[in-house]
Amino acid sequence: MRVLVTGGNGYIGSHTSLALIEAGHDVVIADSFINSKRTVLPRLEAIAGRSIPLHDIDLTDAAATDRLFADGNFDAVIHFAGLKAVGESVQKPIEYYRNNIDSTLSVVEAMKKHGVGKFVFSSSATVYGEKAPVPYREDFEYLQSSNPYGQTKVMIERILTDTAAAASAATTDDETTPEWRIALLRYFNPVGSHPSGTIGEDPQGIPNNLMPYLSQVAVGRRDHLTIFGNDYPTPDGTCQRDYIHVMDLAAGHVAALNHLDKQTDPVRAYNLGTGNGTSVLELVAAFSQAVGHDLPYQFGARRAGDIAANWADPTRANTELGWQATHTIEQMCEDTWRWQSANPTGFPDA
Repeated sequence: MRVLVTGGNGYIGSHTSLALIEAGHDVVIADSFINSKRTVLPRLEAIAGRSIPLHDIDLTDAAATDRLFADGNFDAVIHFAGLKAVGESVQKPIEYYRNNIDSTLSVVEAMKKHGVGKFVFSSSATVYGEKAPVPYREDFEYLQSSNPYGQTKVMIERILTDTAAAASAATTDDETTPEWRIALLRYFNPVGSHPSGTIGEDPQGIPNNLMPYLSQVAVGRRDHLTIFGNDYPTPDGTCQRDYIHVMDLAAGHVAALNHLDKQTDPVRAYNLGTGNGTSVLELVAAFSQAVGHDLPYQFGARRAGDIAANWADPTRANTELGWQATHTIEQMCEDTWRWQSANPTGFPDA
């Protein structure tokens, strides 16, 4: 398939683009470089052994997005593009709602106009909010995130579900109206890097997520890690999360894309996680082992928008997609350290 990967120059998008190419798909990337650098692409092409078309585009621009689809001849879309930091979303809710929802509406409208119905959406475990029992299951129906970032994912899931339902109920002679097949991938906490150490996570500015911040402490870019809260109702008082290796996550996107033709429901949600919770202190210990020495940290106040614990029930993805996470937390830390130690300041600017 010819696949448009929005946000394909970013952390998860870049790894997924490589996995798609390895699986035999033809990849086109669209990116605005809000969360990525242009120097990622040459590394992707070097690993892939081929050129990868890339369009510099802000997908909130509906007219530009329509032009992209008019010339693209795409068979499917994997949609990563969007702002993604939980903590920042609490501080900048308007920016998150505007960017994430507008970009998705532009893409879906262009897909509808140009007859593209296969769509894999980068959703998040944050859609389960504070009321869902752990482990999270896809059949929990009351979606209400605890932060604006997660709320954009909830709203986009609803937009996609309503769009598919309306198309299924409508009778039309318009040949461009697509038959929607949409996979909502609710993944948990992506970490790790490509085993080559050539590409990895390179957040712009101060990292909002634990693993990249910890790796920057390890490489000397940060003095210490602040752990936000040690009084949660968990075994060691720190938050527990389901960390998943980015290579497993990329494989999950390929599996979901390949399964769309077999998908009986127009829209289907899948958890992509390991099914295991790891606390902040446990991750610090594993990363310290990968580095070879203890890493400095201190405790701080709880961070707005965080919840105590979550991890996936990945049974549906295991059963229907034939997908399973295979990397251990130790491998996640080792691969992250391989990337960060080889690229202490991340990707070059130019």
